[in-house]
Amino acid sequence: MPSLPPDPPLALECRGVHHAFGPKRVLGDINLKVARGQFLSLVGPSGCGKSTLLRAIVGTHPPRRGQILLFRQGEPAGGCPVDGPGRDRGIVYQHYSLFPFLTAEQNVAVGLMLDRTTIPYRCFQWGKWRRLRREHCRQAAEVLVRLKLEDARRLYPQEMSGGMRQRVALAQALIMKPEIILLDEPFGALDEATREDLQNMLLELYDENVRARQQGRDPAHTLIIVTHELNEAIYVGDRVVGLSQYWDWRRAGFDQFPGSTIVYDKASPVFKPDSARRFEAFARQREEIRRAVFDPNVLQERDLHVTYWNNPPSPPAHLPPSPAP
Repeated sequence: MPSLPPDPPLALECRGVHHAFGPKRVLGDINLKVARGQFLSLVGPSGCGKSTLLRAIVGTHPPRRGQILLFRQGEPAGGCPVDGPGRDRGIVYQHYSLFPFLTAEQNVAVGLMLDRTTIPYRCFQWGKWRRLRREHCRQAAEVLVRLKLEDARRLYPQEMSGGMRQRVALAQALIMKPEIILLDEPFGALDEATREDLQNMLLELYDENVRARQQGRDPAHTLIIVTHELNEAIYVGDRVVGLSQYWDWRRAGFDQFPGSTIVYDKASPVFKPDSARRFEAFARQREEIRRAVFDPNVLQERDLHVTYWNNPPSPPAHLPPSPAP
């Protein structure tokens, strides 16, 4: 598997981001760079601001201070400031929002309709709209096939399992071809078997990035997933970032607590889709994250475990499957 180039193209950068709700400081001096094609897992204790950071990236909760930049393909290298929601970012929540009166295919196609047509167009250009709608449904069907939902095209949400509905929600994001996809604890309400199926689905998307690089193309998917499950965070991502309120902000030069900040940022192993789940392969990293990010009795030194860019990872390689028992 090819490595990222020495200076990988960025998809996203947070520069000195601070956020608060009234007097409560939630995020403090967040600095984060995400390379194009990366799958980043974001972890942290409850209430540390993980979802707030995601919503700041989406554009619905702009930071009080600092800047969030998107680096779109084919646009100037300096990046574009996030000043509100846009189709270049897609988000999938734990509680998916599907229209109950639309089939899976229609739910996936609805984003294209809203983005590319207007109500007057659909009302007064009926012939053109019918042809365009067929094209949107064709594109939606292609995405559903990629996510192994070809048999669910004509099903309504109430006829699908929770895992199928979550795949449809991801298809809604993928069809818009966003620069970055954000997943906010998307599998938290699912049973273990369904969760594993969807984790494999993410690994398949990562594998698409691998093949794109091998063919000299830009990877299509850049993803940030918020999860409270450390095994999942390490398994589906190629990098883990820990956000925490348990850190030594006085040593960092602050007069008062500025909010949660990044206290962990390291590469994680990469697995192939459907490979054996060798959780023992990253047990040491899992325990390191527990101590650095989740222990309220330790005021973590801010930069001790933030080493991803200072010590770039070696070329990532898929871990081999476990030997047969």
